[in-house]
Amino acid sequence: MKRRTDAPADRGYLVGVFFFILGLGTLLPWNFFMTASLYFQGRLNKTEWSNGTAVQKEYFFNNWMTLLSQLPLLLFTLLNSILYQRISEAMRIAGSLVFILLLFILTAVLVKVPMEEDRFFSVTMATIWFINSFGAVLQGSLFGLVGLLPQKYSAIFMSGQGLAGTFAAIAMLIAIASETDSETAALGYFVTPCVGTLVTLISYVLLSRLEFAQYYLDKSSKYEAGTTDELLTESSTENGKVNGHANGSVPGSATKDSSTGEAEVDPHPSPDGTKQSFLPLEQAEKGQAKASVIEVFKKIWVMAFCVTFVFTVTLSVFPAVTADVKTSSPGNWERFFISVCCFLIFNLGDWLGRTITTVIHWPRKESRIFPALVVSRVIFVPLLMLCNVQIRSNLPVYFGHDAAFATIMILFSLSSGYFVCLSMSYAPQLVEPKDAETAGALMTFFLALGLSIGAALSFPLRALV
Repeated sequence: MKRRTDAPADRGYLVGVFFFILGLGTLLPWNFFMTASLYFQGRLNKTEWSNGTAVQKEYFFNNWMTLLSQLPLLLFTLLNSILYQRISEAMRIAGSLVFILLLFILTAVLVKVPMEEDRFFSVTMATIWFINSFGAVLQGSLFGLVGLLPQKYSAIFMSGQGLAGTFAAIAMLIAIASETDSETAALGYFVTPCVGTLVTLISYVLLSRLEFAQYYLDKSSKYEAGTTDELLTESSTENGKVNGHANGSVPGSATKDSSTGEAEVDPHPSPDGTKQSFLPLEQAEKGQAKASVIEVFKKIWVMAFCVTFVFTVTLSVFPAVTADVKTSSPGNWERFFISVCCFLIFNLGDWLGRTITTVIHWPRKESRIFPALVVSRVIFVPLLMLCNVQIRSNLPVYFGHDAAFATIMILFSLSSGYFVCLSMSYAPQLVEPKDAETAGALMTFFLALGLSIGAALSFPLRALV
């Protein structure tokens, strides 16, 4: 049985626009806190005098910010099957956005509130933990939602995510370039994600009112008549019970939980141009039992290793090491250096690397060259540590010029985006269609694991510099 073919048109491509905004909104918290590292370091790393001696307490903000941003992703990846069954989709998405908005408002208010450094650090770390916890729930829920629509909407959603970092970097550049004092500029910077999150919430509310979205998400009673048999048939494999989303929708052959992982790991169409989660029902009902997690892992372990290793390398030095690089041309350029050469270049390169995979798929998934190239990215760790990172205690500076740092960052970010996207899209192709959901969930876990390992490694690597 195939999906209904009498789908209404996406008038004005509004559904696509809303999912782009939703994708942008999911990664605003991580990117706005990361890009504002100079603001936080300015408030924390202040020199104090003790017995006539200058003492500066080091808070390692970038390291802690990275770790406390990625641990919630790993935690909620493990808990998603329990959480998503007990809390409705609307509550998970709208509720998460409301709490993220409130936490951004708190962060903006704190710009104007004088606070002792230790207390400010504690409040900021708690804010980062909670805002990224809600962000993890939001991201997983939206991946499940967009997975119910045609394939191109998953690509649009991920494009929005890919540009979230660029959006944050540009907002920081505008704040720096403004003629206002640093406090007012920081306030304007943090008001921006407040507006962005509010627009994201409005987009989600309006999405349910569009006929095209109602058709695929089954939120409109207009399409419920005459589809009862289809819904019951699609869920017959689940002991005769309707196994759908909390809002009443039922994906073709993917459950609510698995669609989260699948939408993320398969941003490209399969070779025949179809999306694996919408295969004809007859194929899923041939009596074939799904393979165990161990059996699926044995088939995709190379891709699982690759995505883990890529993110381990990336997060071990970005932004904990890269954000502390100083320009070799002090002056007015010094104000923009990190925002441009670190954050803007990385986010544009990462987005471009992911985009390239839509036209280039090399090396092939069976090639031994692929994991070898992934492992070779470890060379970026010493290369970036040997740039002009300040303050440093152990290693010399070999790449002191700004152009050298920018060139390394371009290659670093391009390879990160390219190999991550390639790994995630290859994994479902290595298993039977019936096991693609399990492969997607496993890859999502290893992605989060790589982020967490990289964040933990950033502490000793920064200390080694």
